Amino acid sequence: MLSLAYRLKSVFRIVVLTGAGLALVSCAGQYRNHGYVPSEEDLAEVVLGVDTRDSVAETIGAPSSSGVLDASGYYYIATRLRHYGPSEPKPVSRELVAISFDQAGVVSGVERYGLENGNVIPLQRRVTSTGVQDKTFLRQLMGSLGNIGPGDLLQ
Repeated sequence: MLSLAYRLKSVFRIVVLTGAGLALVSCAGQYRNHGYVPSEEDLAEVVLGVDTRDSVAETIGAPSSSGVLDASGYYYIATRLRHYGPSEPKPVSRELVAISFDQAGVVSGVERYGLENGNVIPLQRRVTSTGVQDKTFLRQLMGSLGNIGPGDLLQ
């Protein structure tokens, strides 16, 4: 009887220690990389006043984003996020390379920015409401019963 209690106690300890170990391991930070920023060597190949939009895209690749206006520029963005336990991901580093063009589409400037140059801007998704409420087929069918007049039945 004593040996059974001792065995159960040791099994319980093993289960508790294994659970605690798994809990600690699961809280280790995990990193994810998003986006692409060209290297300094690739950016050195871009010549101010000579290269155009097409030659920049051919030399260093297509941009992550481009400006709303045609003459605004190309933007290459890379972000490294740290996921730690149940908390929300936090940006650890962010790089942005902005290549600006003049009205003729020729490169007029290349700038590099980091997370220390600005603030983290939370992106929000804005969706225009359709005004349609959650109406199932049965609810729509029952709702249309009151819209039928006597003249509609005769036709």
